[in-house]
Amino acid sequence: MTGLAVLDADARYLFADEVYCRIAGESAKGLPGRAVSPRAEAVVGPAALLTAVLADGHPRTHESAHGRCTWQRLTIAGCGEGLAGLLVATGTRDGRTRRHPDTYPGHEEHPAHPDHPAHRQQHRIAEAADRIGTTLDERTTCQELAGFLAAAGPDGHGSAAVAVDLLADDVREPGTPLVRRAAVVGRAELLPSRPPAAVLRGEPRLDGPRLALPLIHRGRILGAVLVAREHGGYAGHELLLARSAARRAAVALDHARLFGHSQRTAGELQRALLTDPGLPHPNLRLVTRYLPSGTGTLVGGDWFESVRLHFGRTLLVMGDVMGHGVEAAVDMNSYRRALREAAAADLPPERILRRLDQDIAGHPARRPATCLLAQVDPARGLVAFSSAGHLPPVVIGRSGTAELTGIPVGPPLGTGVGGYDRATRPLGPDDTLLMFTDGLVERRGEDIDVSLARLTRLRPDPGAPLDALVDTVLTRLDAAHAEDDVAVLAARIRLPD
Repeated sequence: MTGLAVLDADARYLFADEVYCRIAGESAKGLPGRAVSPRAEAVVGPAALLTAVLADGHPRTHESAHGRCTWQRLTIAGCGEGLAGLLVATGTRDGRTRRHPDTYPGHEEHPAHPDHPAHRQQHRIAEAADRIGTTLDERTTCQELAGFLAAAGPDGHGSAAVAVDLLADDVREPGTPLVRRAAVVGRAELLPSRPPAAVLRGEPRLDGPRLALPLIHRGRILGAVLVAREHGGYAGHELLLARSAARRAAVALDHARLFGHSQRTAGELQRALLTDPGLPHPNLRLVTRYLPSGTGTLVGGDWFESVRLHFGRTLLVMGDVMGHGVEAAVDMNSYRRALREAAAADLPPERILRRLDQDIAGHPARRPATCLLAQVDPARGLVAFSSAGHLPPVVIGRSGTAELTGIPVGPPLGTGVGGYDRATRPLGPDDTLLMFTDGLVERRGEDIDVSLARLTRLRPDPGAPLDALVDTVLTRLDAAHAEDDVAVLAARIRLPD
């Protein structure tokens, strides 16, 4: 979850969305005009951090057990007029790792003495809930289930072998179901090559030292877990533990498949939307790249656009809708369409942002977004920038030096606060303008200034073709393994033949 807050120059709230309030522990009632509460400071950063950002304009990040909050100064008419904070959740309000709200056998009251067998059993069932399904990745969940039953197996002394087999989730035709072995721990020769047919119909099987349990959730059979000992049977409390672990794994596997489906849908939607950016004027070369996150995080709302204006000028756009998933991708398309309409009026970039901010703020269901506009005028060799909470662009000169462009930063779109300014700088044919979303540079636990400095130290070949230069930047920053989506737009002025 990602939340947004905007503070004034006295560090009092102007705006905070529902997600921010939930993560930070703030009450939404009477929020505008109120200072950050002491409880929220533990999550979003102390007053000294906010004061420092207002004073020197350098963004700062505060990390806690509940979330990671990055603050940056909002500059209006050359003065620091407030702060924008982006808060990403990493835990629950009490600091514990999130656990799926499911029920398991053994949750009923037991004697409290730690040596009581029932108490030990309850502890081990709770341990399974903590150790199985820690990610939204199928393979990881299968490995966690097999590892748990092998190390802390049903008999409490470990099992000689455990395997997890999954049914293909796209099989529709009758006949022998397609099964793949997703994880195995221990002596695989003790296990059958595939689960018994009855288990894949939902019936557990116990045959001396061999145990096979179906993985079922919401009435759907996802696969089976196979457990084997060298000898002996299974007591009732041992079967209870195995069934509890299997049930927990089935819930996690079902969530992983739903997550994967949602991710694929969002990714296909976003890629479809990004395959049709507007064409710049012939006097401008343009290269774009979009890389979905490789960490398993849902696809985000990164987007770029180019719009032809009068007199050979082109408006370049880089934006990032807050949040992830299909909703973010849908909102991204709405903002893109609204921006095209605003740009058609040939307004200055700061006025385009003002119109977009008012439009988005009038639709509470839409998510806030950061946005950077660059109006390029090749004939005059100038580019005018305006920013709504977005990271600054980089200009790579003829020497290969990458320079961050100082731009007044206004609030993200959708807050209704407004206050956007313009900054203009020269842009010659030997310069390359690079606009990007935060996934390109940000790294967990790292100050944003350090992340941006890494980009400015790259020194790519300024004479390389634009495609090659962009690929060099992506490779050197390891964008393929970024924690968030990456969108990049690069532009050069094209000299007439």
